[in-house]
Amino acid sequence: MKTPTASHAISSDLTTAGPAARSPGSGDGRPARGIRRHLPTSPWLFAAPGLLIVGVFSLYPFLSTLVNAFTDRRTLVPGQYVGLANFEELIHDEMFWTGLRNSTLYVLGVVPALVLLPLLLAMLVQRHIPGITFFRSAFYTPVVASIVVVGLIWVWMLDDRGLINSLLEAVGVGKVGFLSDQWLLLGSAMAVTVWKGLGYYMIIYLAALTNVPRELHEAAAVDGAGPVRRFFTVTVPAVRSTMVLVGALSSVAAFKVFSEVYLMAGPSGGPAGEDTTLVMLVQRVGTGLTGRVGYASAISVVVFVVTVALMLLVLRADRKEDA
Repeated sequence: MKTPTASHAISSDLTTAGPAARSPGSGDGRPARGIRRHLPTSPWLFAAPGLLIVGVFSLYPFLSTLVNAFTDRRTLVPGQYVGLANFEELIHDEMFWTGLRNSTLYVLGVVPALVLLPLLLAMLVQRHIPGITFFRSAFYTPVVASIVVVGLIWVWMLDDRGLINSLLEAVGVGKVGFLSDQWLLLGSAMAVTVWKGLGYYMIIYLAALTNVPRELHEAAAVDGAGPVRRFFTVTVPAVRSTMVLVGALSSVAAFKVFSEVYLMAGPSGGPAGEDTTLVMLVQRVGTGLTGRVGYASAISVVVFVVTVALMLLVLRADRKEDA
């Protein structure tokens, strides 16, 4: 008679136990197959809250704005389809062209400063010297400050009876109409935007500068290159992609400026409304009980198209330089 081996004993136990012993689940194995069947939907369940928030607060308002741009809808009136009538009215609206001019000037005045100045600031605070952490925090403080608080502080400083005009009067220069002159008011708002954005873009440049090898600077210094030449031949080429990113972000933000100009110029947009930007015009036209939602949506569509065009121009310029 043959003695049963261990393998024969295990096979016999499995045969006796049946499917319940062979299945990782319980019973006849149906729970295991059920888990495998529902696994593909699990990622969508985790992403559902985020997708719901994006759909409700981003996608739906965007699609609703596109639809309203072709209607004569008002705040309390659904409105009817009017085709391109709102866009035809834009062509003959002087305030629209004033807002487009101011928004374009804002981009031209703010973007170069926010591309170059934070880079220089990042190069300064990158140095490992005692107390540099304090200066990094100080330069970043305006970023976390409320734009309303920042705007009010600058209004108090630039007012006719503010700190700056008081100092100018003390030295015999006289008062300057920072908030009453059309161009000085727009320039003052640009200064606030640059001042508040320096720290934000400085952090982006600091991250890029850490990837620049020190050997490149040392080799350039050995060749006799001074600090200015090393900046243009080593630093700028190394962080050029970051400069493109900063240019794209700052141009879109500058074209959609609202808070700085609104706080400093007021709801009317400065003297005779000459400092009104496109986003301020959207707010003025589309709000209130009699707000022209359809017309404001048409202006919003123009803002969207221009901002997308700005980003495409920046990316296209970057690709040309790479070629």
